[in-house]
Amino acid sequence: KSFGKGLLLAVGGDSGNPFYDFFMGRELNPRWGSFDWKEFCELRPGLIGWMILNLAMMSKQYDRLGYVTGSMVLINIFQGLYVWDAQYQERAILTTMDITTDGFGYMLVFGDLAWVPFTYSLQARYLVDHDPMLQW
Repeated sequence: KSFGKGLLLAVGGDSGNPFYDFFMGRELNPRWGSFDWKEFCELRPGLIGWMILNLAMMSKQYDRLGYVTGSMVLINIFQGLYVWDAQYQERAILTTMDITTDGFGYMLVFGDLAWVPFTYSLQARYLVDHDPMLQW
């Protein structure tokens, strides 16, 4: 579809090398009707998945210790506020480089759907087994 006439292409994804263009993304803002794939992937599955993983780690810590530590509570509160703010202030994403400049390619999709939830939740994962037991 990115080879269609009149589509807005990302500068970095229009090199002529099909492998590089696939990785970087040719089309700037792919849509199905009014549904914007890039904006959806930036905000919904990765960030919500991150919070689900954090809550799962908090549940696992509770199963192991019988209580949830202060560090785990703080991680979930602070990271939860970040995710909530991104969801609540959704229109602010429209000014970021990911939306305005980067193509919607493998690099961006992998980052949104795999890198964000599974690396950003590593702090909570660490606290399941190695909590420093900070005092309130």
